[in-house]
Amino acid sequence: MAIKSANITTVASPILTSTGNSATTTMHFCNYSAGLATANIWVVQSGFTANNINMIYSNINITGTNTVVIDTEKLILGVGDAIYANASANLSIGATVSYIGI
Repeated sequence: MAIKSANITTVASPILTSTGNSATTTMHFCNYSAGLATANIWVVQSGFTANNINMIYSNINITGTNTVVIDTEKLILGVGDAIYANASANLSIGATVSYIGI
């Protein structure tokens, strides 16, 4: 099992890009600021960009100093597939994805 972490900015950027076939086990989005922040999450096929078609979570409200855990949905990623995210404000949300090669 492996872990990948990143600070999320206001620009949709990859948190995890798969280098082989892999499956996510959990995703954690922690608002380390004092105020409300929102996040968007995409699953992007290799060679494509984050857009409305591949968005899986839109405007998740995360109250100050709280965490949203996504652990029910498992995602299977191929080589080059990626999980992207952005936040309503820079320096507000950290993301951690746990995944395993398959």
